[in-house]
Amino acid sequence: MSAVEERLGRAILELAGARGPAKSICPSEAARAVGDDDWRDLMEPARAIARELAAQGRVVVTSGGEVLSPRQEWRGPIRISAAPTG
Repeated sequence: MSAVEERLGRAILELAGARGPAKSICPSEAARAVGDDDWRDLMEPARAIARELAAQGRVVVTSGGEVLSPRQEWRGPIRISAAPTG
């Protein structure tokens, strides 16, 4: 994993964790936190990291209010939430 991917992963976990499992973030928020003016180039890597984190059970990824499987193709906008603890 590259340094940028590690930073994206940390940003996703920190931002989603700060909002809690009842609220979500957009991958662009993590991309902006890491990439500043070049954040658009980090959108696909941010989505890929979100997929990895979802596969690990660390976040929940949704689209249109439905939970997405990390093993299936994702289309359109996604939202990322902290995984519920308990």
